[in-house]
Amino acid sequence: MDKKTLIKQIKEGLISEEDALKILEDKGYADVGENAKIDFSRRDRRGFPEAIYCASKDDKSLIEIFKAFYERGESVIGTRASRRQYEIVKAVIDDVEYSDLAQIISLDYSKESEKIGEIAIVSAGTSDLPISLEAEITARFLGAKVKAYRDVGVAGVHRLLDKTEEIKKANVIIAIAGMEAALATVLAGLVDKPIIAVPTSVGYGANLGGITALLSMINSCAEGVSVVNIDNGYGAAYQACQINRLIAKGNK
Repeated sequence: MDKKTLIKQIKEGLISEEDALKILEDKGYADVGENAKIDFSRRDRRGFPEAIYCASKDDKSLIEIFKAFYERGESVIGTRASRRQYEIVKAVIDDVEYSDLAQIISLDYSKESEKIGEIAIVSAGTSDLPISLEAEITARFLGAKVKAYRDVGVAGVHRLLDKTEEIKKANVIIAIAGMEAALATVLAGLVDKPIIAVPTSVGYGANLGGITALLSMINSCAEGVSVVNIDNGYGAAYQACQINRLIAKGNK
């Protein structure tokens, strides 16, 4: 809770002075188990909550982290989570949900809340679906209205052209593609909205695990394309939500 909101709640009698003092003394994070410090104040500072990167975390730490959010009634998502990790968390916290393709564990208490603005998530091929879903789930979790346009790569550019007028209605666009990753450049030449490009590791040998797609997107001849890391659907969605929120709500 930010200080302005806290003062308002004290004036309105919604919170006692004793509870307000506890909040002011809160150091902004919580020591969880032996290995983690959870940044519960991140939403107040940045507008969005902390996410958990699940890959390589040990089972005990992962459970302790999710329990910390659950016990405070806080929403959280865990990215790059295996089904096995989901199952061990689910055994302790029944409220969590999982997407196999996106590899996301979510504990979302705000999914019924109204979503704002609009983000278009445009992916080139069906093989890019896991990254597209990671971006979609993240963006919705962070409060954005999302429209997904899948399998509209430039190998059949008429598919993209057929959806261009709809895509233009979004505040910001995420373009996801592997192989030579031409989608972002072609799309940037057709719309007047900022594009966040996500290179994927989809492709044969010379794709080099996404390096070719990354370099192609970075070297786009069309203006207005920014690029995140390979397969980073989460990072693209986070940045898109910052832009979308600024457009939908202004600098509040």
